Amino acid sequence: MSRILLADDSPHAQRMGERILREEGFEVVSLTDGENTLLRLADVDPDLILADVFLPNRSGLDICRYVKSHPEHGHTRVVLTAGLLEPFDEEEAKRAGADAILKKPFEASLVMQTIKPLLAEAQAARTLHAEAPKPEPVRIEPSKVEPIQVEPIQVEPIQPVPAPPAAPLAPVEIDPERVRAAVTIALDAAMPTLIQEITERVLIALGH
Repeated sequence: MSRILLADDSPHAQRMGERILREEGFEVVSLTDGENTLLRLADVDPDLILADVFLPNRSGLDICRYVKSHPEHGHTRVVLTAGLLEPFDEEEAKRAGADAILKKPFEASLVMQTIKPLLAEAQAARTLHAEAPKPEPVRIEPSKVEPIQVEPIQVEPIQPVPAPPAAPLAPVEIDPERVRAAVTIALDAAMPTLIQEITERVLIALGH
């Protein structure tokens, strides 16, 4: 059974459309708002959309452009509708990708004459899409995977950086007077101890 999405904010047009379509055995989903129509597209997945050009929020032209630009809705056919006295640019509808145009109020024979070939196209496109071969996932057997050869990296040893040569020491000038003074001070400090030690050794030698 073909599914048709009827988008029209006119209660009279919606009742007329539902009666004509359901009497022919079609499943009908009715909406009154362009934005909701776009939101319901995925779950309704219609074969055909009957959309009023002057829907609130998003127009029938917007719906048509959306459907024609999304491959997942490639099977869906779009028929734009408008009242006899409404200012409707049919060329703009064709540029939007509309498959047909219908004027309201709906006349049953004209509606069926318009939509039946489009429903046949939609069903054929849906079947073709379902039967299209899906690409097989590529399977790689572990035994057929060639190991990757990794060339060893040659690391050059780090050469030590030579230390800069030490600067030659400057010759030290020796002052004889300062050396003599230092020796005299050292002897003066050591003389009492030296005299005492010599005296004791002499007394020991003399048996005292």
